[in-house]
Amino acid sequence: MFELKKTEGKARRGVFTCAHGTVQTPVFMNVGTQGAIKGALSAEDLKNIGCQVELSNTYHLHLRPTDQVVRQMGGLHKFMTWDGPILTDSGGFQVFSLASLRKIKEEGVTFASHIDGHKIFMGPEESMQIQSNLGSDICMAFDECIENPSPRDYVQKSVDRTYRWLVRCKAENARLNALPDTVNQNQMLWGINQGGTYADIRVDHMKRIADLDLPGYAIGGLAVGETAEEMYDIIEAVEPYMPADKTRYLMGVGTPTNIIEAVARGVDFFDCVMPARNARHARLFTWEGAINLKNAKYQLDERPIDPQCDCPVCRRYSRAYIRHLFIAEEMLAMRLCVMHNLYFYNKLMERIRTALDEGSFAAFRAEYSEKLSRRI
Repeated sequence: MFELKKTEGKARRGVFTCAHGTVQTPVFMNVGTQGAIKGALSAEDLKNIGCQVELSNTYHLHLRPTDQVVRQMGGLHKFMTWDGPILTDSGGFQVFSLASLRKIKEEGVTFASHIDGHKIFMGPEESMQIQSNLGSDICMAFDECIENPSPRDYVQKSVDRTYRWLVRCKAENARLNALPDTVNQNQMLWGINQGGTYADIRVDHMKRIADLDLPGYAIGGLAVGETAEEMYDIIEAVEPYMPADKTRYLMGVGTPTNIIEAVARGVDFFDCVMPARNARHARLFTWEGAINLKNAKYQLDERPIDPQCDCPVCRRYSRAYIRHLFIAEEMLAMRLCVMHNLYFYNKLMERIRTALDEGSFAAFRAEYSEKLSRRI
């Protein structure tokens, strides 16, 4: 399932294999929350911009069209016509993001739907059942994503409950995979490390979940209020206790600089809505830093978004034209910019992998980690 090919410092170059293909790592997963990338990108577009793994949201797909509909349509791969690997999150992040709409207890979490307010109950078993119906290659354990900072006593109790939920997730995932009519009998369950910004709680939790011998492990509950340095400190504290022969996923992170720095600390998988969300507001990534295409200085700019980029957008369109599309509120503006930003992220990961292959990642990090955080 995961082969570690080589390392440079703590940075890792690997290959991950699942039912729907092989993934070169480190990798960025392109986020299609409801089975589609916000910004009008299709599954075909994802192939063209170098996407290896697509990520969808369990909670949102459970609400609409419902996981039962997706199952009846043959699973998420067939439904959205994407034949590559898919990861589904567990709904655990919504425990955090919909805090005003939920109630947590040992059995699971009761939500109020953000659409119409109707009550939804989701626990470990329900999350596994929904993700099994979706047929993803990687299903994430049901957990509680804790706000940073949070009181230590609450964090410890939450982490203990998250561990008990993981044990239940593992049992239910195994049961579902054994059923003859399961959409994807090779679905893998990855565990999630929690613990807020308390390094000792994080380390203890990582040790406990590592003993469950799961195919992969994630660090969750970061980029939700703490500083970048606090996030890096937590990764450094947890990494020595993450199994070296299993994939490592940093959930919901992040900026290009965050990704480079996390790769340097031993992370393999990433996802974040940031590149697509920023693109929809004309905030674009380039190899010299970030630009805001709505600025008046680009009104007559004949250059592509990034002269160093060879994405389908930069090969054809000018900054002036795309800026016009935004000002005129044409949907094409968002589509082109989301395509560029996601291409940039996928190319960033490709260049990181090439640097690791060539033993030059330290030099790549020195050149780009700070540069890519600049605003032009």
